[in-house]
Amino acid sequence: MFSFFVSFVLSALLTLLVIKLAKRNGSALDSDYGGVQKFHSHSVARIGGVPIYLAVVITGAVSVWREPSLGPWLAPLLGCACIAMAGGIVEDYTGRVSPARRLLLTMVAALLAYYLLGARLVRLDLPWGILPLQLDWIVLPLTVLAVAGIANAVNIIDGFNGLASVVTICMLMSLAYVALQVGDMFVLVTALVVAGATFGFLIWNYPVGLIFLGDGGAYFIGFMLGELALLLVMRNPEVSTWYAALLLIYPAFETIFSAYRRMFVRGKSPALPDGIHLHSLIFRRIVQWTVGPREARALMKRNARTSPYLWLFSLMAVIPATVFWKNTGALIFFSLLFVISYLWLYARIVRFKSPRWLFLHRKGRE
Repeated sequence: MFSFFVSFVLSALLTLLVIKLAKRNGSALDSDYGGVQKFHSHSVARIGGVPIYLAVVITGAVSVWREPSLGPWLAPLLGCACIAMAGGIVEDYTGRVSPARRLLLTMVAALLAYYLLGARLVRLDLPWGILPLQLDWIVLPLTVLAVAGIANAVNIIDGFNGLASVVTICMLMSLAYVALQVGDMFVLVTALVVAGATFGFLIWNYPVGLIFLGDGGAYFIGFMLGELALLLVMRNPEVSTWYAALLLIYPAFETIFSAYRRMFVRGKSPALPDGIHLHSLIFRRIVQWTVGPREARALMKRNARTSPYLWLFSLMAVIPATVFWKNTGALIFFSLLFVISYLWLYARIVRFKSPRWLFLHRKGRE
């Protein structure tokens, strides 16, 4: 936990510094309030990925100094992660990097990790045995698409204060726990370092949103999540591949379902943003009704009240993944249960038939 604490403190201090500098210089501020995925009412720095990455690099250097065996793994991983987040950081500053180019950079980073770290999907666990994946022309594209897809997925769920941060912290802590069980020191330390840095950012992001994660931060954390989950599973055969699938299923399925909805239901490009993600619907049709008309004008308060719904929902996957990390049958069952629950909940909210238990309370009209 030393690595977690150091990373947390560094990230908290660096994030505060970035907030001050961004306001003073007026750079990388998100002042677009009219977009379909915009839920804030004042200019906010959107470069939270910068202090998170710096905190991870500095803490990683301290960790390597204390345990030199981590160096050959951590250095190339952070180098690849820098490439993955580069497009996002430029987008945060300029707003001129297309989603396709950002995704391409993330795929390049995953390709480098494929060769430098041997981070590749070489097997698929099934209830009755193991299906080996040996052909490079199958393994390479599957690996690159999986890692890049998770990085992009974290960016997609980053819609409200604290949403992506808390969800990914829970996932990283799960990775650290399973790594501890199998004695994988590299994944354990790295997961704790990234979780600590994300937590240090979170105290300034939630609930009032003094800084946003930004595309750079989302791509960095998502890339690290994807690579660490892949390395944990591939380096430790006792960990089922379905552990990684269930652990990451919330952002992954949100992305897949969004692409399907845009292409086949609405007939639009899957890269075109819209305002009907699950978290957006909860904001508009659950939280806005719950808080009442007077407080509904306080946009940031409604923003902060949306995230806890999705935190709890994501735990439907994270908790069973952590408990049954080596039980393939149970992991497949909970994966199917999560998908069914997601589709059921989404359909109910879209049809204005939201379950009553979602409406925790409603303030009276004044």
